[in-house]
Amino acid sequence: MKLQIFSLLPLLPLLPLLSCQLVAHPEHKLRHWEQASPDPDRIILTWAGSTATSQSVTWRTDTSVKEASAEIALALPKARFDEGAKSYKARTEKLELVDPAKVVVHYHSVEFSDLKPDTLYAYRVGSGDRWSEWIQFRTAKAQAAPFSFLYFGDAQNSILSFWSRIIRAAYKKAPHAAFSIHAGDLVNTAHKDREWAEWFKAGGWIHSSVPSIPVSGNHEYTNLKIDGVDKGKQLAIQWRSQFSLPPAGDLPDSLAETVYTLTYQGARIIALNSNRDIETQAKWLEKVLSKNTSKWTIVTMHHPMFSSGAGRDNANNRKVLKPVIDKYKVDLLLQGHDHTYARGHTPVRMSDTKSSKIKSLYVNSVSGPKMYDFRKDGWNTYKPEGVLLARKAVKTPFFQVIDVEDDWLTYRAFMANGELYDAVRLHKLADGSKEMHPWKDDLGKER
Repeated sequence: MKLQIFSLLPLLPLLPLLSCQLVAHPEHKLRHWEQASPDPDRIILTWAGSTATSQSVTWRTDTSVKEASAEIALALPKARFDEGAKSYKARTEKLELVDPAKVVVHYHSVEFSDLKPDTLYAYRVGSGDRWSEWIQFRTAKAQAAPFSFLYFGDAQNSILSFWSRIIRAAYKKAPHAAFSIHAGDLVNTAHKDREWAEWFKAGGWIHSSVPSIPVSGNHEYTNLKIDGVDKGKQLAIQWRSQFSLPPAGDLPDSLAETVYTLTYQGARIIALNSNRDIETQAKWLEKVLSKNTSKWTIVTMHHPMFSSGAGRDNANNRKVLKPVIDKYKVDLLLQGHDHTYARGHTPVRMSDTKSSKIKSLYVNSVSGPKMYDFRKDGWNTYKPEGVLLARKAVKTPFFQVIDVEDDWLTYRAFMANGELYDAVRLHKLADGSKEMHPWKDDLGKER
């Protein structure tokens, strides 16, 4: 017995350290990469203003950082390009998380303004001696010009484990993408910060170099309790702190930073909030589209106009929004929610379904691992409403690359291994009408 005691003596200095490893972290068992610190994390680019002359950036720290800044410089080839960098003081916002409870963090945001169009910049964020790396982005051209962008349906579940390979495969396929559209349900539980931590870690530096256009899904709305008081279903408390998006304008505050529009090199991108106030949005959309001069118009929202998931339907979307979409012949609608894949279109005349002339192209997609069965009737239910299903898939996550070039828009859907699954091209004619052309390559069997 004495020998056993003596054998432990060399370990005595280590016992405090060993015991620390068995004690839960004081901040509700958060993993180290989930915890805020004085170092900037969750850095993400969005737009609140012009895509050609501005760029918004948001990041997080712990509450020890009371003031923060962002610096920006032309991304010149010389080693010390940062000499003469311009500094912007950040807007700092305190946010008390509810899941885990009573964890308080600071979010910081800056809008770089008066930038030069079509120019490569480098920026960093931080304070004191705690700074991020220098990160590059390019502003949009001031006029119409070719570009590509990425589109992701629901990430939602097991984000770090599974969705990470999708967004990284997408970046590998389209490293020069101008931005990424995330069509709702970025996470599964709106206010749960651990899930947002996974979303940011999965995207990593891609979020900080490729601007995001986030859309609010139904899982961005869950019941919110503060000090025991039930506030009902509320937008994720992190949303407006971690994304800097265009102001609501003449929309009600309840839709602020969830309904907005941007223009990128001749294309109009419109984000809708399909969770609430659809009638209000339809009136706003009518105003936006009536003044729209862009050659290409892309609408993104979460709940699809034509559901592909078994047992699902969003009749009110079709009743309220579809007449506006049809009236202005919106080119492309990018949606999520149904955890299946569907691509279809509305012909100009259902009596002539073999014609290449179409009004709008509709896509439902999913990028995370959660999957549903497809509707047994396909889209036959919706044929009286003037839509045809062209291609579908189940139990397969996708990312999409969309190329816009002059009179052509090319849509491609890729699987996680980088293989092409679906593709189609739209041709905009001189009179504003458009034709749909099949992809020449063999797309193989439906999944």
